[in-house]
Amino acid sequence: MKTRPKEYAEINETLKKYRRDSIKMQTLATMAEASNNTETQCYAYNSLGIIYRNISKYEEALLSHKKAYDLAEEAQNTELEIICLNMLGVVYRRMDLVKPALDYHKKALDLANSYENPSPETKHSIAVSQNSMGNIYLALNQYDLALKQFKKSLVIEKEQDNTLGLAINYQNIGYANEAKGLLDQALSDYQTSLKYNNEIDSDIGRVICNNSIAQIYIKQGKPELGQQIIEKALEMALLEGDQFYIASSYINLGWAQNELGNYKEAENNLKTALDIGEKYSLKSAKVEAHKHLSELYQNKGDYKTALERYKDYIEEEETILNERNLQYVNDIILQYESEIKNNQIRVLASENELVKSKLLRNQKIFWYSLIALILIAGGIITVNRHRQLKQEKQILTLEQDMLRSQMNPHFIFNSLNSIKLYIINNEKENAVYYLNKFSKLIRKILIASTEKEISLEDELDTMKLYMNIENIRFSNEIDFQVKIDDNINTANVKLPSLILQPFLENALWHGLSSKKNDKKIVLHASKTTDDYVTISITDNGIGRIESEKINKNKLLKRKSVGIALTKARLSNFYKTYTSPYKIEVENLYDTNHKPAGTKVIIHIPIRSSVLRTA
Repeated sequence: MKTRPKEYAEINETLKKYRRDSIKMQTLATMAEASNNTETQCYAYNSLGIIYRNISKYEEALLSHKKAYDLAEEAQNTELEIICLNMLGVVYRRMDLVKPALDYHKKALDLANSYENPSPETKHSIAVSQNSMGNIYLALNQYDLALKQFKKSLVIEKEQDNTLGLAINYQNIGYANEAKGLLDQALSDYQTSLKYNNEIDSDIGRVICNNSIAQIYIKQGKPELGQQIIEKALEMALLEGDQFYIASSYINLGWAQNELGNYKEAENNLKTALDIGEKYSLKSAKVEAHKHLSELYQNKGDYKTALERYKDYIEEEETILNERNLQYVNDIILQYESEIKNNQIRVLASENELVKSKLLRNQKIFWYSLIALILIAGGIITVNRHRQLKQEKQILTLEQDMLRSQMNPHFIFNSLNSIKLYIINNEKENAVYYLNKFSKLIRKILIASTEKEISLEDELDTMKLYMNIENIRFSNEIDFQVKIDDNINTANVKLPSLILQPFLENALWHGLSSKKNDKKIVLHASKTTDDYVTISITDNGIGRIESEKINKNKLLKRKSVGIALTKARLSNFYKTYTSPYKIEVENLYDTNHKPAGTKVIIHIPIRSSVLRTA
């Protein structure tokens, strides 16, 4: 070659047909080093990193990409630096190490956005970074924010007619929709991704898509169809040698077989996936394998082993998504978004100064006015931002207080103590039954505490578990009934998580705890208008007046802090709705005008109501 190409597009066009051959890329790196061709050497090490990554040799992949990055810095080639940073981020994401993955993708995006007129390759790097930021949002369970990032990336990939990029983004959009419970939409997204992967004849892409499609079928109650698809995907994954997707295929195959009752085959496949996860440090694979093994042993009636596997699942999951890591990532994302806004403001200020220097002599009054307007606008933006941050802090405080209320140490201690009595009394079936209920309740509370809203269906399931546990302490004397009118689709009604528990707790401890027999609580959901769903909680206890008298005479008084927290959360949640929430409390009396219980009525606005304009 008389001239050495320095742009990535030129180098890639010349060498792309060899980039999946590790021997040729290693030879190319050696030859490029000897001829002092830094850019080509960088390309060779990046290609080696991708080869190592695809066969799950992550440490070797990191070393190769870091060598490539050092060479890009040495050559002062920003375009290559961006590519190397994104490659490093992808490897760390595969290793489930969210923090360094986010650091590298953020640095790549900052560099790419510094270009005024980015090249097609730099635009592609922006798309890769946005896609990766979307994956970080997925890890935070912020599915709507993730979808925004994937769709931004999709726009660039469509502009560049990049079939691989389209396949990747539709696959990730499917992940987000599946997580939101939109299974039909997710299936359509996965099938679109599969179409693009077939166009480029990507076996690894077909493995990924077929695994995702099979998962949807299993969730839709079609495990036979899911098994057929996964078996083909596993064959392709084994040929590709990518341990990450081999483990995923074994997990999904074991899941499908478990659903079909083929426990022996399911156990073998799930343990194979677990071994791969252990060998290659694939944390997410270990989490999923332990989870499905726990379900398998529960289905087989081996509750002891099921509980052990469930503990392993929780322990592994905490190593990936602990509170500190999530808080760190949240802080970085907020910092990143703030930096983008500051950069935009600085760019606008520079442009204004340039125009001002040209027109200053003839337009002084205009510019003074403009500066005043900018200051006013900045003040308004600052005030609004301050107000928004204050509101977010208030919501976060309420959610933390709510979680502390639900996870009351006395409740946990008393529940475990009750289960312990079953064990002491050798009532194994009751102990296992209530331990299973208790673990599900704790998990639901922890999951619900991370969601801004949940469906009424999930809320009712959680309340049934709560009442089931509390009923142990009442010797199962409480007759708890849930009634749902036929005109309500509980899956579509949205409300803040865990708002019914304080009202049920009041009914138990203020209404029924002092009553001796015939203890009832009825939770009834009805819809009499288009604007509201009405939830009533009725107990046949001693009534509020008598309860207050008893409480005054107690040395240790129970404070209903949960009700105040619930009202504050409802106010924040429904402040943008046309119709506000309502809470009513009725004292019930029998035919002799004696107290016969209490009825709490909560009117929940329906999301389809017209929102207030800002």
